[in-house]
Amino acid sequence: MSRSSMPRKGWLAHYRELFGIWRRKNLHDGEDAIQDAVVKMLENGLGGVDDPRAYLSRSTANGLIDRHRRRTLLEFRPWDDLDEDEHPSVEDGQASIFTAELLDALMVALQELPLACQKVYIRHRIEGWTHAEIARDLGVSRSMVEKHMNRALLHIHERLQKYSPY
Repeated sequence: MSRSSMPRKGWLAHYRELFGIWRRKNLHDGEDAIQDAVVKMLENGLGGVDDPRAYLSRSTANGLIDRHRRRTLLEFRPWDDLDEDEHPSVEDGQASIFTAELLDALMVALQELPLACQKVYIRHRIEGWTHAEIARDLGVSRSMVEKHMNRALLHIHERLQKYSPY
């Protein structure tokens, strides 16, 4: 039977089937990941999806992987959310030297990244742009922005590890 003559199940039937599978495998994250995949599919339009079951299955798996990766990254807390005693500190006489070294190390780490990763990191972390705004500006998908950001964060984390007090 050719692909075009095969009966096509609606995406909702695949959703129900996959929802049950992923829910059994990974209760909360599985439910969230498949719901995120459906939302993304509906936002992008159903016309571009040839095989809804494969799309939902792959998108859900990717979503679970992304969730796991986010959990394994170093926790980020804005400076303003830290209590006074949690602020990183060095001896008073060395503070400016330490700060200059850290800034230099950050600049070197950023320059080691591809230009797209640099732009994403700077626009998001320094200029405060959202991932959607960056995606529109660069003409790439939001997923690509997230991949660039993850790559930048991992690289910077590795390069600045020696400056961490922990």
